[in-house]
Amino acid sequence: MSLTRSAKLLIILLFSLSSTSLFARSVNLVPAAPKVKAHSYLLMDFDSSRIIVSQNANTRIEPASLTKLMTTYVGLYELSNNNIKLEDQVKISEKAWRMKGSRMFIEVNSWVSVNELLHGVIIQSGNDASVALAEHIAGSESAFADLMNQHAKNLGMNDTFFTNSTGWPDKNHYTTASDLAILTRALIRDFDKYYALFKIKHYTYNGIKQPNRNRLLWTDDRVDGVKTGHTESAGYCLVSSAKQKDMRLISVVTGTNSESARETASRKLLSYGFRFYETFLMNKAHTALTTQRIWKGEKEELELGLTEDLYLTVPKGSRSKIKANMKLDAMITAPVKKGNKFGTVNVTLGDETLTSKPLVALNDINEGGLLSKLVDNIILMFK
Repeated sequence: MSLTRSAKLLIILLFSLSSTSLFARSVNLVPAAPKVKAHSYLLMDFDSSRIIVSQNANTRIEPASLTKLMTTYVGLYELSNNNIKLEDQVKISEKAWRMKGSRMFIEVNSWVSVNELLHGVIIQSGNDASVALAEHIAGSESAFADLMNQHAKNLGMNDTFFTNSTGWPDKNHYTTASDLAILTRALIRDFDKYYALFKIKHYTYNGIKQPNRNRLLWTDDRVDGVKTGHTESAGYCLVSSAKQKDMRLISVVTGTNSESARETASRKLLSYGFRFYETFLMNKAHTALTTQRIWKGEKEELELGLTEDLYLTVPKGSRSKIKANMKLDAMITAPVKKGNKFGTVNVTLGDETLTSKPLVALNDINEGGLLSKLVDNIILMFK
């Protein structure tokens, strides 16, 4: 039986709609992020800094012992700048010895090395070790808190303020999940030489063996850090970092109701990121992306590029759909200093702008001689 013309048109229309739906599903390769039971959370790629998943990431929270990430950052900064040494011996004050909460169990008036204190802060989350390290570096814990806040400002942690080195509850002591991600990325990036400390599972001091409270170190081979936190008011918190092949992710989970809840939430976020996203190097720093005519200079062409490696984090399977376009200054005249900005490169994926980076001069170009400037002036008169 032959189909009527209207029936044929209906079949064609239905097929068209079905094909469009299938195409839409094939383009939308990433399912919704997992539901996480936490006050705030965030998942960020280490190399690109792209936020893959977040909720309440800019809401102020009580950081609890996640504070010790900054205590460690300041300690490693001072160590890297040779202001302190691992073998330095620190005399333990009564204040440090009397600290409550998680402890390293150092004794008052005893001498403990900076190396041991760092292990006590990072692995055992010792409040006593944190205060001892702070006093050694800055003379007092309050002066050390000033250093912590200076580093927070320099790192762009714009909604963070520290009043102590331990995370002891204080209404003026606060941060956000977003700022904690910034700090963790800087800690791994700036002090990779010492980052292996964060994956040590046990540390023994004064005859007392204590486990690292980050239980993901035992249950997920991808995880190699970073820090737990807990108080009654802050809930159970965990900042994690994990690496799979060449991709490193940082997750921040705050305000869960148990240790197992913070671990489950963190594992969900990390698994989602690794399963559905990929990160790759699009352009290396200090490599020419384009050249531009430069007028009245000793050379006629100026190389433009980026000051930092450009990493992109995108849904798997979408790399071929990425587009980059450049906006360049209409006219560049000498002299030019390396690092001067002369345009922008914009990277998009569909309607989404992935990143915008300044295009800068990759080298100095001085003014040309009188003859070359005269020639260029004549040419410019007719442009």
